[in-house]
Amino acid sequence: MAEKCVHQGCGKLFTDATEECKYHPGPPIFHEGQKGWKCCKPRVLTFDEFMTIPPCTVGVHSTTDKPPEVEEKPKEDDAMLTKKIAELTAGPRRTPIQAAQAQAAPTPPPPPPESEDDDPSLEIADGATCRRRTCGQQYKKAATRDGESCVHHPGVPIFHEGSKGYSCCKRRVLEFDQFMKIEGCTTKDRHLFIGSGKKSKGSASGEEKLETVRHDFYQTPASVIASFFLKKINKETAKVEFKDKALSLDLVTTDAPPKRYTAEVPLYGAIDTQKSTHKILGTKLEVNLVKADGASWPVLRGDEALTGQILQIGRAGRA
Repeated sequence: MAEKCVHQGCGKLFTDATEECKYHPGPPIFHEGQKGWKCCKPRVLTFDEFMTIPPCTVGVHSTTDKPPEVEEKPKEDDAMLTKKIAELTAGPRRTPIQAAQAQAAPTPPPPPPESEDDDPSLEIADGATCRRRTCGQQYKKAATRDGESCVHHPGVPIFHEGSKGYSCCKRRVLEFDQFMKIEGCTTKDRHLFIGSGKKSKGSASGEEKLETVRHDFYQTPASVIASFFLKKINKETAKVEFKDKALSLDLVTTDAPPKRYTAEVPLYGAIDTQKSTHKILGTKLEVNLVKADGASWPVLRGDEALTGQILQIGRAGRA
């Protein structure tokens, strides 16, 4: 009977206890937008890149060894940031109508996949893993594909204020190992092993188009400070336009070939476009959005639904 390996970075089904296992012995580390494993050096910005970091250790599979505990430092950072926000912010409380409007805001749709089906003209390599998030099913040439069931998350990972989850469903957890065990919320009849076999590229310039980048924010009574994590942004060509309730971005990196992220970001509240500013750092774009009315923002984007996690900002009072 096949058993599942519990080693981090492996997770394969095996029947031979002496079979070679490649895994990460150290815990995952998430700090200042960077992601990686304590046992090796690669650090990346996106969760999808993190999931593709090759294992650094070779051993044998195991069903009993427990993965190391998640490093506590990121949790401490989140706690300190939450405390700082609570101390600095003193915006007015939202009315029941404002709260209802925020709760009804739709969840932003995830970026469209390059393809929902595998190209029948392309050969699927034996052992290829389904590309949909959290599915993990591997392709076997000898097996029939009739009756496949792909349980996955179509949304993107969301890490905010210490909570972790996916944009496509409401469940939020605190620990990384719990996040990795969140079951998919959507089912499709077929797995997606190779898709169309093509990547999203700019047509003429050869640049890579990014559909999304990770973002985070905190706020003071007067401003919302948001970060969009993208390395090596070209300061000479970057375009950041402040609108009344939106932020227009056109960011190109100095990579070869370059990466490009363009977006019209709807904002939760109105801003003062003349006083708002931005600065480009080595790993991110940071914008200082000056509030037009001084109200607190439960989320950054106007099309983001509340997660249900309440962050106390402003003065405590009777409900």
